[in-house]
Amino acid sequence: MFGSKNGQRYFGFRGGWLTFWVTVACATDMTLFGYDQGVFGGVIVTDDFLETLGLVGNTSLISTVTALYTIGCFFGAVAAFVVGDILGRKKSILIGTTIMSVGAILQITAYSVPHMIVGRIVAGIGNGINTSTAPPWQAETSAAAWRGKLIVIELIMNIAGFSLSNWVTFGFSFVPGPVAWRLPLAFQFIFIVILYATVPWLPESPRWLVMKGRFKEAEQILADLEAKDIDDPMIQAQLSEIKFAANYEREHAVRIRDLVRGRKGDQAGTGTVRRLLLGMGSQFMQQFSGINVTSYYLPTVLIQSVGFTNRMARLIAAVNSVSYLLFSTIGIPQVERWGRRKMLMYAAAGQCFCYVIITALLRYNKLPGYAHQTEVAKASVAFFFLYYVFFGIGMQGVPWLYPSEINSLSMKNKGAALGTATNWLCNFIIVEITPIGIDSLGWKFYIIWAVFNGAFVPLVYFFYPETSDRTLEDIDRYFMENQNIFVNKDKAATSAKRPLEYIEREETEIRRHSSVNVRAASMAAEKYGDPAVDDEAKDGGLHKEVV
Repeated sequence: MFGSKNGQRYFGFRGGWLTFWVTVACATDMTLFGYDQGVFGGVIVTDDFLETLGLVGNTSLISTVTALYTIGCFFGAVAAFVVGDILGRKKSILIGTTIMSVGAILQITAYSVPHMIVGRIVAGIGNGINTSTAPPWQAETSAAAWRGKLIVIELIMNIAGFSLSNWVTFGFSFVPGPVAWRLPLAFQFIFIVILYATVPWLPESPRWLVMKGRFKEAEQILADLEAKDIDDPMIQAQLSEIKFAANYEREHAVRIRDLVRGRKGDQAGTGTVRRLLLGMGSQFMQQFSGINVTSYYLPTVLIQSVGFTNRMARLIAAVNSVSYLLFSTIGIPQVERWGRRKMLMYAAAGQCFCYVIITALLRYNKLPGYAHQTEVAKASVAFFFLYYVFFGIGMQGVPWLYPSEINSLSMKNKGAALGTATNWLCNFIIVEITPIGIDSLGWKFYIIWAVFNGAFVPLVYFFYPETSDRTLEDIDRYFMENQNIFVNKDKAATSAKRPLEYIEREETEIRRHSSVNVRAASMAAEKYGDPAVDDEAKDGGLHKEVV
């Protein structure tokens, strides 16, 4: 592929179009994730499903069947951690998609609880691999100015998948028999086919290729992604930065088994442990913001906590998913303008407010003798909607984006995998306890999520450095040069715009490569006696020096 002419690589796509198709593949992967996450919430309130699997009235077993999917996702993320850097980004996604296909078939054909549990776990393993791999692949093939927007778009497509699953299950709720839940489960094969059709021909991560010593392939892909020639000074500067980061990590990074034992090698120059914890922490925050109290169980919450009928609860959940999708698009332009820190803090503060109001309203909704229970119940729905607005704007995309940015090159895939594993482990805890918590605690259950969201604001303010408008190599250099874990007083760590020293360093590197190219052209001209070439090289060098 790399020795072929430009027109034969990637069907002739280069530059923005090539990035577009990588985004299509990654966004489809996250759409499948969102669909898979939301569809089971509608399945578990379907009468034929409950009767076929013998789950009528068995709340505890229903929550376990639902939650075991996230355990599969956890082990899938662990698998991505172990083999992701061996296989590469593309092969990992294709293997994960194949495993998801097997899991989907097992769920569609289930007639017993053990059969369904196996299908849920297998599908989860595939999804865990995919969700650990897609964000790093997108981050490593995107320009710094577009990286945040593109990964936020991926997560918006995750919401689109979630919304679609709500409408599909609502539509099929009018259909009697097994079709009402088996066909919604089968619908995910549309996304699986798209992944098989796109991933195989797209470029591998150039940063992964550098890590493997495959410099020529990496150089060509960088050129194709930027629609430039391989000897362009910008491409050579990018390649040099990536090589520098890779070499630095190779010399100073610490093995995971040594990190577990508390060993940091000859120096802690790469900030490996700190970066891993920041990435894992962002995923912890997403889950303990309370999103999956409602993502998996919103129809159940609306039926049991608010008092709506089954059909009305499904309809409200479907309408809410559209609102969630629409407001999440606000995050696309703002993720670079506001930066990651502000997005997380604004979202957490808004979500805290919503859960405080929801708690108060549900308290009065269940208060014996209170005369306005119906009005209070309806008012609580508005704040469930508003909660999704805040979550969609800030907390949906940034926790998936952050581990892909904050971790070093050699730890990028491992850091994303550990972040995803954290997400799924926390997800399992929340999905497992939610039905039990609603049954046993009632309105008091929602206090938990108000407290967590309130705590996340100072956590981000003091400890989380900004990653917006930085190259991945800028972030590497920041951690090499800054060891203080408190970032709130460091302008280089809190500014949403790229610090001036990083811009100056990059411009110096580009000028250096321009000079190298000019000298090489001059030497060739002198050797072969072509004064025109020599003059052109000198003019080009003068022009570049002026620029």
